[in-house]
Amino acid sequence: MPTVAPLRGLRYDPKHVGTLSQVIAPPYDVIDADLQTKLYEQHPANVIRLELNREEPGDDERSNKYTRAAKYLKAWREQGVVMQEPAAALYVYHQEFEVEGRKFVRRGVMARVRLERFGTGNIHPHEETMSGPKQDRLLLTRACRANLSQVFGLYPDPQGEVQQTLDAAVAGQPPVEATDHLGVTSRMWAIADEAAVAKVAGLLGPKPVFIADGHHRYETACTYRDEVAAAWAEEHGGQPLPSDHPANFVLMMLVGMSDPGLVVLPTHRLFVQPAVATAADLCAKLGNCFNTRTSWKGPQAAEAVWTNLELEEDQGTIGFYTAGDQAWTIARITPAGRARMDEVASDHGAAWRSLGVSILHRLVIGELLGAKEIPTPGYVHLVSEVVGGISTGTYPLAVLVMPASVDDIRKVSETGERMPAKSTYFYPKLASGLVFNPLD
Repeated sequence: MPTVAPLRGLRYDPKHVGTLSQVIAPPYDVIDADLQTKLYEQHPANVIRLELNREEPGDDERSNKYTRAAKYLKAWREQGVVMQEPAAALYVYHQEFEVEGRKFVRRGVMARVRLERFGTGNIHPHEETMSGPKQDRLLLTRACRANLSQVFGLYPDPQGEVQQTLDAAVAGQPPVEATDHLGVTSRMWAIADEAAVAKVAGLLGPKPVFIADGHHRYETACTYRDEVAAAWAEEHGGQPLPSDHPANFVLMMLVGMSDPGLVVLPTHRLFVQPAVATAADLCAKLGNCFNTRTSWKGPQAAEAVWTNLELEEDQGTIGFYTAGDQAWTIARITPAGRARMDEVASDHGAAWRSLGVSILHRLVIGELLGAKEIPTPGYVHLVSEVVGGISTGTYPLAVLVMPASVDDIRKVSETGERMPAKSTYFYPKLASGLVFNPLD
């Protein structure tokens, strides 16, 4: 892991905003128009005005959603709505949440992490990025000169040594607390003790980081750092950017890969195309690449099928629903199927080829069903959402697929490859608005 350092974070002053729950928000990429409006109305200082400011009529290069966000942040700092930490600190961050009746607590720490381009050091991506979101985040970073939300990073710590150190450092201290619109409770403690900070940084120092979420924000931070470095060199006779300059770092939430609260939800598929009439037709097309069993009928049987898949916990086992006969089929890849997958996905490594999502899209949809060009499927995470989707009669084919594990992500990332689209969904998202990282 690159250098992990504390920060003098910018935080909301409760005396000005009241309950912190009124001013936090999810990350920009999961906020739709309705939620944006709700957050705008929730509190005049809600972080939505920074993270995802509205577009307004008459916006131009000098006055737009990015410049408005910067004006809000400047005004809030001047008015004391947002205050800067008196001393550099690490921020222990816990999220308490529930998934289908089970309660979890995900634990980690927010810190500044020294930037390095992917492929040049020990920070590894697992998803592809797109130019549009990176340009959006870059314009926002230029205007506000701050990280307004965290990148989510994972690190190996099988013995939990880092988290034990963090727990000891905040024992007996009251946290700041906020609950979001999904009922997820965030708790945060600042650690300013230099000895504790140094111990945590030392433990994290030799560990690699795997980006779980926030790839666009991370790559944007690297681009912004390069811009600042170029401007610095021009102003200082070619001198390099000082190593301790804030632009060399990005705000990151670091969670141990063995943390029991680390939940990766599956991303199931609802297909408009390809249409497969019945389970018998599906099994015929799967041929000797899969062993199949069709034993369930009706949308509601999705729960039983998913229970079977979870018990097997095998990336090569997939559940299919054919609307023509309302039948569920569990398909298990065979050695012949593995060989065919190796052939059709020879442009990828073994770790990538073993993923359930890879097998589904490259082998089943693209090869065996012959549907390489299809509309983007519907993506849902809960079995109840699958049932609701297929009950509408809109989707002739639905698929239950196992989520990639954290170890799967590590194996693919270490080869330098990226995961297939929509193969991971870390739940819940990190809250924006708990702490900002100033870059000036």
